[in-house]
Amino acid sequence: MEMSQHHHPDSLLNVMNADRRRKPYSNPSSSTHSSKASLIMAFISCLAWLYVAGRLWQDAGNRALLSNLLQKSSRNLPRVVTVEDKLMDLGCKEIGRKIVEAEMDLTLAKSQGYLRHNSSSSDPRLLAVIGAYTGFGSRLNRKRFRASWMPRGDDLKKLEESGVVLRFVIGRSPNRGDSLDRNIDNENLKTKDFLILDSHEEAGEELPKKVKFFFSAAVERWNADFYVKVDDDINIDINGLIEILKSHHDRHGAYLGCMKSGAVVSEEGKPWYEPDWWKFGDDKSYFRHAAGSIIILSNSLAHYVNVNSASLKSYAHDDISVGSWIMGLDASYVDDDRLCCSSSRQEKVCSRA
Repeated sequence: MEMSQHHHPDSLLNVMNADRRRKPYSNPSSSTHSSKASLIMAFISCLAWLYVAGRLWQDAGNRALLSNLLQKSSRNLPRVVTVEDKLMDLGCKEIGRKIVEAEMDLTLAKSQGYLRHNSSSSDPRLLAVIGAYTGFGSRLNRKRFRASWMPRGDDLKKLEESGVVLRFVIGRSPNRGDSLDRNIDNENLKTKDFLILDSHEEAGEELPKKVKFFFSAAVERWNADFYVKVDDDINIDINGLIEILKSHHDRHGAYLGCMKSGAVVSEEGKPWYEPDWWKFGDDKSYFRHAAGSIIILSNSLAHYVNVNSASLKSYAHDDISVGSWIMGLDASYVDDDRLCCSSSRQEKVCSRA
């Protein structure tokens, strides 16, 4: 009994010691610091969340405001109006379609020779329109021509009444409206014997195109059986030329002149050089064409030049250019040596001035 009483306190003490050995040592001060750090981190996290949420809320508000402004602005912007919309608003869509059809009909009529500028169906048909080339520096030549073979004043009017129109042909200055243009306009006011080609620039490099502008302008202004281009360095026997034209009055598609052909000059720098020489084949030979001094086209051929002038190729020389245009057509070539100005034949109608 005593032994058991003395043994119990020892056992309890042993148990308490063992329990102390199992529990780790804890510092009260360390626990306090950990709690404070946790609170600080939680507070910072809360602030960060509030900041991010505020920015998101602000951005959403800005986007909504910008969207409203864009919608209001788009409603106030003018709508782009197309030609189709305008025609619909005016009720002119059908009229526009008819205008297009009318333009197509006009083009067809022009190609068939029914339309002429500044003329009417009641105008008498002329025998010929003769265009004598001239330039800004050729005033003395024009005076000499008027004093010799070219009628003036009342005689010019009588010639027109007989069916032949005769005009000096000239383009416009490269500097439009300068003294060159004004001098020609003033001279024309006195003599009234010019055909001024407003679409043509009177310059050396543009000379091959002049014949195209002449035929087109003459066809649109006068209705004639023939259209005659004449160089500015020859004298013309008007009566003899009229007789030749009358003899071919009924010939359709007539192409008249002093016909020739010859070698193409391919060496740059030489007279009559042709930059497009390679287009004339390995033999480098020109096709048959009326020499440059006098070129005569019938009504139908001149109309062809007028209608297709925009697409017709001009070579270095105007007589070659005209010959290339006619070569592919069903034309009647009339080679008359009376139209060869360098010929020795007595009955010729032209001679070098």
